[in-house]
Amino acid sequence: MGRGRALAAGAGRGGGGAVLSRQGRGGAAGPHRPPAGMWPIAEERRVEQGAEAGQSGGRSWRTSDAGRSTAGAAGVTRERPGPYDLGRSSAIQGLCSQSEVAGRLGTVARAGMERWRDRLALVTGASGGIGAAVARALVQQGLKVVGCARTVGNIEELAAECKSAGYPGTLIPYRCDLSNEEDILSMFSAVRSQHSGVDICINNAGLARPDTLLSGSTSGWKEMFNVNVLALSICTREACQSMRERKVDDGHIININSMCGHRVPPPAETHFYSATKYAVTALTEGLRQELREARSHIRATCISPGVVETQFAFKLHDKDPEKAAATYEHMKCLKPEDVAEAVIYVLSTPPHVQIGDIQMRPTEQVT
Repeated sequence: MGRGRALAAGAGRGGGGAVLSRQGRGGAAGPHRPPAGMWPIAEERRVEQGAEAGQSGGRSWRTSDAGRSTAGAAGVTRERPGPYDLGRSSAIQGLCSQSEVAGRLGTVARAGMERWRDRLALVTGASGGIGAAVARALVQQGLKVVGCARTVGNIEELAAECKSAGYPGTLIPYRCDLSNEEDILSMFSAVRSQHSGVDICINNAGLARPDTLLSGSTSGWKEMFNVNVLALSICTREACQSMRERKVDDGHIININSMCGHRVPPPAETHFYSATKYAVTALTEGLRQELREARSHIRATCISPGVVETQFAFKLHDKDPEKAAATYEHMKCLKPEDVAEAVIYVLSTPPHVQIGDIQMRPTEQVT
């Protein structure tokens, strides 16, 4: 065993016990081929039993926007449920804020997601916000998800919530410092040796520091570049190698980008951050071209949200919480679950459909 750290986690359908530990690089696995007839044309339906509507608090993985329904109507039929339609037990509901939906909602497999069932997805930055919402949505669709972050307390709680709710997939927490390449390589080695390898890599981890171009610190610039660009590139490289060595030709790399990767907003403290996100835009398209040249059917996609109500602004403006709060108060922001819904949509498309970028912003956002 390599660096000696191990985390107990649920494995298999429903979350039985297993351990994902750090080991040396190596190991092999047999080929995986998608089953024939994987795209059944079926109408998706769900019946809500007495669901109540509400809005999320939106600043951690515990909060979610579980949708809105007409009050008091048991047996309401809805089309195309989102991945954040939660099936929480009453014990889990007790942990949630009062602004969340009260009641137990059912989940159903999304058409097109059947081929991903029991396969493995890596989600970076899964301890909160968008990463936690994406991890939960994938577990709801029956995937085995390795969720990594520097600290895994929130991921462990989310894994327990998913298990208690009876979701068909499982969430495996893994402690990884994405600014350290050796940590990333050890994580991929552990996944390879204990779970064959990665079929989906969702590069969600990212950060911003209030370091302007004229007076910013070099250390702040390096921190953003190391996580937003280098870590994303290392994870992408290792994930693609994992897929190709197992002859997985239908894998997917999804980069959680930003609208800042498509335009430069005026605030000076976001300019270097925008540069890293422009890099993500270029890296995603470059990856698509290289995969095409290699005659691979592995797909590469960006998802570029505008303002999402998470802890992002509070970390950016950590010395000015009022300014951070104001970021989310002047409009109805996107929720992490909105981005998770986009991830599920991208994954549910047929293998011949290449989605390059989804740009999404709050309706009320100006730029």
